[in-house]
Amino acid sequence: MTEEPPPLAEARGITKRYGPTVALRDAGIAVRAGASHGLVGRNGAGKSTLVAILTGLERPDAGTVAYDGEPAPAPADRAAWDRRVACVHQRSTVIGELTVAENLFLGRRPVTSRGLPVSWRRLRREARALLDTWGVAVPESAVARVLSVEDAKLVEIARALSRGTRFIILDEPTAQLDGRAAARLFGHMRRLQDAGVTFLYISHRLGEIYEVCRTVTVLRDARRIVTAPVGELPTRALIEAMTGGPAEPYRAPAPAAPAPPRPGAPGPMAVRVDRLSGPYFHDVSLTLAAGEVVGLAGLAGSGSHQLGAALAGLHRPTGGRIEILGRPLRTGSVPAALAAGVGCLPRDRHTEGLVPQLSVAENITMPVSGRLGPGGLIRPSVRDALARRAIDELEITTEGPAQPVTALSGGNQQKVAMARALATDPRVLVLIDPTAGVDVRSRRALLDVALRARAQGRAVLLVSDQPEDLRACDRVLVMAGGFMTAAYEAGWAERELIAAIEGIPPGHG
Repeated sequence: MTEEPPPLAEARGITKRYGPTVALRDAGIAVRAGASHGLVGRNGAGKSTLVAILTGLERPDAGTVAYDGEPAPAPADRAAWDRRVACVHQRSTVIGELTVAENLFLGRRPVTSRGLPVSWRRLRREARALLDTWGVAVPESAVARVLSVEDAKLVEIARALSRGTRFIILDEPTAQLDGRAAARLFGHMRRLQDAGVTFLYISHRLGEIYEVCRTVTVLRDARRIVTAPVGELPTRALIEAMTGGPAEPYRAPAPAAPAPPRPGAPGPMAVRVDRLSGPYFHDVSLTLAAGEVVGLAGLAGSGSHQLGAALAGLHRPTGGRIEILGRPLRTGSVPAALAAGVGCLPRDRHTEGLVPQLSVAENITMPVSGRLGPGGLIRPSVRDALARRAIDELEITTEGPAQPVTALSGGNQQKVAMARALATDPRVLVLIDPTAGVDVRSRRALLDVALRARAQGRAVLLVSDQPEDLRACDRVLVMAGGFMTAAYEAGWAERELIAAIEGIPPGHG
């Protein structure tokens, strides 16, 4: 009987504390070579800490890490770690001002046999050869800031492979990708697996775990709960392992107020967009009533995200008109949108929704900072009281208002960004990809905010291409190629909606 080889990567008995917080307790994972292994768990379950330990960025208080049965390198030997493991994070590490070639050889420009730096021409030639070897169709001389999110991730993967590693951790790789780009990424993963690359795949989108992974490990409350082949762990059982409770279907909360106006009996007009045009969308018109949740769906490049951003002043259209509560909106101005009664949860909480250097309270109250004390001064007691109300209402898991926002899990950071959007008591709420990169319960909590806002008579525009998000909507508008192409009332068929989002003509899906 042939003895089974040791795991490609293994962490055993891992315990890690940060002060009084136990991030991992006797946890572990064993990743076998040649396949994709999923890692799931709610925000705060310990996934990020385990990744930091597997990549040598943190040292465990107890436990061991091994690669191919050999102890992991010393913490200071980064070159040895780079040969064993690489992580492609949700936030890109590609430097936008450098070319693709420069990013590929960042920190280790190739040298000649005499130890002299190679010429720029040779650098580009070696970069092209590397990209071709791994099937990455990106120009080596392109400035990285012009790359799509998908291509930037492929460049990061190619950079990792060029260092010799054949084990790559993908942390929420599709959080900012539409369905078509995600499918291309999965195809690329399968080709790399055939070439001997192994992936540890982390995602809150459980359908992706079943699509690309052979095995899955679940973390909950800092512990490893189960590791099993995905074919032996149905979705309901997987959710129960993640949450510690029964996997109940999503239900909208009962409204605290009388039933809000529905599409058949709309409230007052809150938003009117008339023939709006710009670089990403063309001649778009729509209306949004008070007490209504309208979905806006589309792939990357459809213009849906930019249209949502235009309502919040984050994007300046070149033509057309926006009215908020019957008054023209000065476009391209966030202060003007706030003054008009628009609150926004932007697409990327890291760069647009939060200020990482500030506390939870400072982030939540930033839009109303001028109202927190006399003469525009901030009274900390007033600020913290407002923040505590938001923390309670959104069930944000935090040590308190003074905690740095960077210390929170991704789902709780998203809730802080949502609280910031609500701080001005907006009459119009624009939510752009509100559930990207969050776990099952955080997803439900964030969608509940949209439903409560509807019950309170607010108008909500929910921009997403995820059917599970759009189920909360009274109607869904679809964009493709910069144009509005379809509209669906509540009760739409998922297959039909996805076909419209993908641009597939009726009858061809």
